[in-house]
Amino acid sequence: MMKPIKFVLFISLFILCFQKLTVANNISSEVDKISKNLRCLICQGQSVYDSQSDFAISMKLLIKKKIENGETEDQIYNYLKKQYGEWIVYDPEFDKKNLILWGFPLILFIFGGLLIYRKVFIN
Repeated sequence: MMKPIKFVLFISLFILCFQKLTVANNISSEVDKISKNLRCLICQGQSVYDSQSDFAISMKLLIKKKIENGETEDQIYNYLKKQYGEWIVYDPEFDKKNLILWGFPLILFIFGGLLIYRKVFIN
């Protein structure tokens, strides 16, 4: 039978290791979540999550470091947008600069619908 102090130390060590694994898994899942929404600047057809380029690996390490330093997801995205431009993010924000990009498909759809309506019902 274990002495009470050894037993307490064993349980404490077990809990500490379990906490470290849980924190590591949380950080890893957060890195995966953020890296899936970033474009790899080397591959350009893949996300940072899917790419194995040196750039993607360094981006994952950078994201992990920033999470460990307590930065939020939005702070990391803002930093990366400032460093590499809006293009690095797969889901760009809606603002004045890309209003035409968001509005053009809608305008084209309306114009096409009016053209089809005119050809079918008026002529």
